[in-house]
Amino acid sequence: MKTTLNFKLLYSTLLFFVAGFTTYAQEASAEKEQKLPGKPELVSSQDELISLASLDEGDYRYTVEDYFANPRAFTFRFSPDGKYLSYRESDENGKQHIYVKNIVTGEAKRAIEEKDELVRGYGWLNNGRLYYSMDKGGDENYHIYAVDLDGNNLKDLTPYDGVQGQFTELLREDKEHIIVSMNKNNPQVFEPYKVNLNTGELTQLFSNDDPNNPIFGYNFDKEGNLKGYVRIRDGVEQDVYYEDGNGGYKLLKSLNWKDSFNILDFNYATENPHDAYVLSNLESDKTEIVLYDLMADKLIEKVFTNDHYDVQNIGLSRSRNYSIDYFGYEGEKGIVVPVSEAYKKLDKKVAEQLPGKQYRVLDTTEDENLLMVYIDSDKLYGVYYAYDVAKNELKELYNTMPQLKEADMSEMRPITFKSRDGITLHGYITLPKAALAGQKVPVIVNPHGGPQGIRDSWGFNPEAQLFASRGYATLQVNFRISGGYGREFLESGFKQIGRKAMDDVEDGLQYVIEQGWVDGNKAAIYGGSHGGYAVLRGLTKTPDLYACGVDYVGVSNLFTFMKTIPPYWKPYLKIIKEIWYDEDNPEEKKVMEEVSPVYQIDKIKKPLFVVQGANDPRVNIDESDQIVSALRGKGYDVPYMVKYDEGHGFGKEENRLELYKAMMGFYAKHLGKQEIPTPLKD
Repeated sequence: MKTTLNFKLLYSTLLFFVAGFTTYAQEASAEKEQKLPGKPELVSSQDELISLASLDEGDYRYTVEDYFANPRAFTFRFSPDGKYLSYRESDENGKQHIYVKNIVTGEAKRAIEEKDELVRGYGWLNNGRLYYSMDKGGDENYHIYAVDLDGNNLKDLTPYDGVQGQFTELLREDKEHIIVSMNKNNPQVFEPYKVNLNTGELTQLFSNDDPNNPIFGYNFDKEGNLKGYVRIRDGVEQDVYYEDGNGGYKLLKSLNWKDSFNILDFNYATENPHDAYVLSNLESDKTEIVLYDLMADKLIEKVFTNDHYDVQNIGLSRSRNYSIDYFGYEGEKGIVVPVSEAYKKLDKKVAEQLPGKQYRVLDTTEDENLLMVYIDSDKLYGVYYAYDVAKNELKELYNTMPQLKEADMSEMRPITFKSRDGITLHGYITLPKAALAGQKVPVIVNPHGGPQGIRDSWGFNPEAQLFASRGYATLQVNFRISGGYGREFLESGFKQIGRKAMDDVEDGLQYVIEQGWVDGNKAAIYGGSHGGYAVLRGLTKTPDLYACGVDYVGVSNLFTFMKTIPPYWKPYLKIIKEIWYDEDNPEEKKVMEEVSPVYQIDKIKKPLFVVQGANDPRVNIDESDQIVSALRGKGYDVPYMVKYDEGHGFGKEENRLELYKAMMGFYAKHLGKQEIPTPLKD
């Protein structure tokens, strides 16, 4: 089945992506504060942050809660046999419990109770069991649990402290086991285990015993047999191994880490068990789907390609002998290319019944007669539909955010422009209604996280819609190094983080200013993770360009960042250095000093708000402490929000609401009303 092999999925291991959020009631005692991560004395008081939030004054139709409170219900999934419907449901305290509803009787029971820690994900294991994952305070050491539909027989399948469990394979041919990966034997590498869903019995399937040349991707077939794996060699090369027919594994390909050869699924429609659909860029700039004989190391045919964008996925029908249902890729919008008659009918039905919307099939019953379809757009948060294949009927199940009326939401418009050195760039501008009426509005420039292999996408963006409700446009640029546009575009951003990648963001801002949409004197910059780094870099690289900035779990010092990465990133440090910079290279060390904001602190002269999760394993709290401490040392007023039960982004509802309320107050103070002149001293 799917594997974690190839450079694209390797990127996902190294992402600095924002995904989770936390509040914390600060304790008064010095003894308690000494146990907290970072420097608690730097953190703004609750009263200071409430005062900042109070500046977001106005008669607005929608509140922060309307955009960022948990949906009443979401994450709907069918049981494999189609008899039950599972979903998350939020209670009055913001906890998101998981319920199972009998579709015939309508009876619903709570299967999983969310308590202090967030349930990070869940799904069906078989007709009688669910799984869910959970960490502690955002530390990303996930445990995987199994539980019956009525909440009984709870079992921690990965019961090891300080160990990250990863759900790897759901074995459709084996209802009693799944495959997980864990870094139990060595925190730097992951190894696969077959786990009994009822007893928790673990069987290690392979040994990842060379952390200097670690395996980072395993391939299993639908029966759970290990077919192959990928090993990183010398830090920057990848060796692809495949079974040799004699119980062992042979070297199939020796590739550079930038090469993509990702097995999406085996082609079970043929008698050859070694035919597979592979996502590859070995013969093209854009990733394409090819049919490949892995035993013979032979290309059979190119199955699907796009001239402008990387192809992303393929859907196969298990009930119709693994015939192809669809292909998927992301252009200006998410694109589904239907192949089977069932998906052609679905595609036509969506176009007729819900014009202008994009869709994704999230789930199917085992017989594939019922599909769970998610519909959204730039103005629609998201609605779950059930599609009955036989009846060709698309029926609404649940509107996740019914309070947000489409007519009140703002358009997210795809844009294309040229960089200063001639590269074609793409992105999006979300324009409030005042801009459409011809008024030049303030703009929030929002560089994405990652940065490598990640991109901004068309669809409902609650941040951009909240900003638009306050009269601010949002600019998102898919700068060089962003994913989805081919290998050449991606690699053009290597060694350019904080340099040409930032030029691209600035060129995007200049473009929307020239279109007459925004007021260039009222441009803020905001982002999370790499986006947070881009905020700090923007305020130092072009100190007069932005009116203010909000840094959310962002890197401030590339040297300390490289030294505090999680242990399971360390085998890939050479790759990180190829993407970013290598301090052992004297020339690159100079660049690192130039693009590390903490070394350019004297250039910051605009207001800054810093936000951090204390347990962040990717961007250590020290990154935020450094920038706040340095600016405070110069007498600057820097609001600093830290949540001590969160990691790389805030996942808890109460913390998320507090963050955006304070952020909107900060924008009102420094962007909307422009009350505070530069420099940033009190």
